[in-house]
Amino acid sequence: MAEDPFLRPEEPSAKAAIAAIAEDLDLFDDWMDRYQFIIEMGRKLPPFPDTWANDAHRVPGCQSKVWMEAIQRDGKLFFAGISDAAIVSGLIALLLRVYSGRPPAEILATDPVFLKELGLLEALSTNRGNGIAAMARKVREVAASLGHP
Repeated sequence: MAEDPFLRPEEPSAKAAIAAIAEDLDLFDDWMDRYQFIIEMGRKLPPFPDTWANDAHRVPGCQSKVWMEAIQRDGKLFFAGISDAAIVSGLIALLLRVYSGRPPAEILATDPVFLKELGLLEALSTNRGNGIAAMARKVREVAASLGHP
């Protein structure tokens, strides 16, 4: 059986994941080291099935090609994602660490403002910043559509 492509959370809540990411990023003095860390996170994402790298799974609004998929299990939403750009895959890993494996209500209650608070949006080009915002929007749209019975 193939490895599960959906990311399982390490932390017990979205809030705890954001705090852990902030601690991780604080370990590095400069943005080049932080970028390297983010790229490494992307390399550790579960394998994304090639059959999902299509227009149906593509996230609009991203400069790079980004594909995402979601599944609901036991009242929680799990996400899988990948990009053709290493840094973007890392940003997907950050988003999924916060949002994947959480109930839809928790996802909707977790504003992606943390991306700005962590300094990620300022450190990225405008296009990358818009792209990660589009990914966060997509995650929240899925949660909104599944979160209401």
